[in-house]
Amino acid sequence: MNSNTSTRHKPKAQRPDNKQFICMKWGSLYGPEYVNRLYAMVRRHTSGAIRFVCLTDDASGIRPEVECHPCPEIAIPAPHNTRGWRKLTTFAGSDKLFGFSGHWLFLDLDVVILQPLDDFFTYLPEKNFIVMRNWTQPGKNIGNTSVYRFRIGAEAYLLEQLQNDHASVLAQCRNSQTYVSRNVHALTFWPDSWCVLFKTHCVPAWPLRFWQQPSAPQDARVVAFPGVPNPHEAMDGIWPAKGWKKIYKFIRPAPWISAAWEHAEDAILPVKEN
Repeated sequence: MNSNTSTRHKPKAQRPDNKQFICMKWGSLYGPEYVNRLYAMVRRHTSGAIRFVCLTDDASGIRPEVECHPCPEIAIPAPHNTRGWRKLTTFAGSDKLFGFSGHWLFLDLDVVILQPLDDFFTYLPEKNFIVMRNWTQPGKNIGNTSVYRFRIGAEAYLLEQLQNDHASVLAQCRNSQTYVSRNVHALTFWPDSWCVLFKTHCVPAWPLRFWQQPSAPQDARVVAFPGVPNPHEAMDGIWPAKGWKKIYKFIRPAPWISAAWEHAEDAILPVKEN
């Protein structure tokens, strides 16, 4: 095993007052700067003690406050095993997930956090699984797994069913969040205003987007960026598109993204002595 993929930090003891966060980074789509920015935003917008874990195949460049562990593999055929389906490994039992326990908040690397996160841990604490609504499929009762809270081991059946009957599951569900939403024992959504999509809620309607900048709703706590543009692209007003799609896939720069990153980084910088 590559030294960059082994557990980099000794697992921290579970504290009852810890707010626990987890993310995943594999492959080359996102560099360590995305993990570091996410940690900074979480730290800035969360009160009290936190535990922040990254499951990754390469821990190099990730700040030392982040507890890194190898990214679990999922026993389904390629290329599905390196896509969003891999998130389902977070549903494994504690014995297969580095001894983790309790509730955790999963965050995709490409979310931008704008407001406090404490309520994500106190909202309906009896629920084992809460997820943001998938706003690209309104009315279909599908979640978007960019932001979800889960209890370790409570939904292990989802992972087991997928791995044991992957041919049937993959034939019926085009992506992991559809599978989870249709098969989880109890599907609960965050309050609608908490989690929004950049392309759905922030980008002005056409043709207003040609002269108006994207803006986040006032009450949004987390902005998710599934697909493209990624935050670093949206920040600069870039929406990758080909051919005629460039006509409507146009955005102006969104400076509030870089502001969210910079303010978070500044908030956790050590105080320099004179």
